Amino acid sequence: MKKASFLCATSLIAMLGAPALAQSPSGNVQRAGLPDGPGKDLVQGICSGCHQVREIERSLGYTREGWNELTSSMVDMTAAPDQHKEVLDYLAQHFPPAAKRPAKIIPGPYQIDTKAWKTIKLGQRARDPVEGLDGMIWYVGQWGNVIGRIDPRTDKVQEWDLPQGTFPHSVIIDKAGGVWFLGNGNGTIGRFDPATGKSTVFKMPLPEAKDPHTGEFDKDGLFWFSLQQSDMIGRFDPATNDVKLVKTKKNAKPYGIKFTSDGTPWVACNGAPCLYKIDRKTMELTEIKLPLPGTTVRRLDIAEDGRVWYVNSGKGRLGVFDPETGKLTEWDSPSGPDSHPYGINVMEGVIWYNESGVRPDVLVRFDPKTETFQSFPIASGNIYAGIHRNGHVTRDGQSLLIHQSATNYIMKVTPKPVAVR
Repeated sequence: MKKASFLCATSLIAMLGAPALAQSPSGNVQRAGLPDGPGKDLVQGICSGCHQVREIERSLGYTREGWNELTSSMVDMTAAPDQHKEVLDYLAQHFPPAAKRPAKIIPGPYQIDTKAWKTIKLGQRARDPVEGLDGMIWYVGQWGNVIGRIDPRTDKVQEWDLPQGTFPHSVIIDKAGGVWFLGNGNGTIGRFDPATGKSTVFKMPLPEAKDPHTGEFDKDGLFWFSLQQSDMIGRFDPATNDVKLVKTKKNAKPYGIKFTSDGTPWVACNGAPCLYKIDRKTMELTEIKLPLPGTTVRRLDIAEDGRVWYVNSGKGRLGVFDPETGKLTEWDSPSGPDSHPYGINVMEGVIWYNESGVRPDVLVRFDPKTETFQSFPIASGNIYAGIHRNGHVTRDGQSLLIHQSATNYIMKVTPKPVAVR
């Protein structure tokens, strides 16, 4: 029988270990988690090559058709139809649609128009779309070790392999239109040349600086970035290739990064209840402590009035901090404390963010003037799964670029008022 071919980040799994395998007291390795039944070993073998099987257990389940669509974004099993059938039969039987962690959908005065593009390489976990100066949309596939470009005028999608072991976590455009990425797997910053398909790579100056995570260019062309597991924040000067690093407190896990209008960087803490403000010249860190125990902040964005909006991922809340007054306000997210808000953007004074811990995956709109919420299910093809982790506003300020990482979709979302009849 022919075996299925599938893409997975095997070197990443090797680097992180294989947590899908448990070791018994006797020292024997044991498979854990999946219920017994025909197809278990096949599902275990294929799926744990790329991710932990707990991702299946934690899913909300799908119909057989839904599992077919979801797995087809990860694995090509067309050469092994018998195996494909066995996998789908097993998943549909043991993980049917469930009603756990339901999203609370709030109606409101807006609708969204969504344009979606499917990326090419299977299992890549496409993420972090951003618009170039020429209107092209760039993204990276972290698990697929690729960088991609979408031409929204023709819908053409292109992808290039990045240097081995990069496992890119962000793609960023500089003020001249240059395309940059962060090597989360190999401790690098890279510049990509689409004309040649080649990358110029800059290594971190310290061996403990292992995982460049999220980055943005400031108004002067300096590149600021976080290193989550390394508990560091960095600044890279493309003119000199100089990298400077500063340490945060232990387990702060710096994550999202944005700038105020004067260029001051702010960084979210994904491991502790805090935000960091950074002095642009000295790189001195000022910690803003957030009062609610259990608070963790994946990402933030900054409004034109200078207020810092953030997602309280750990407590299922939306927050805002005013640096001028020191005032901090939080609201419960519609789907509750386990909704795990994630990607966030401010667009035309309105806050848009994702509730990633519920299903369907939800895009939430919050109007600060009225303090009202509205939410929209995000479809990934014919299913509602994926998780939007980080995106950007288009250069015209009218649309959001988001993604669904589990299903490899890049999307452009344009809000419009609901027509009154």
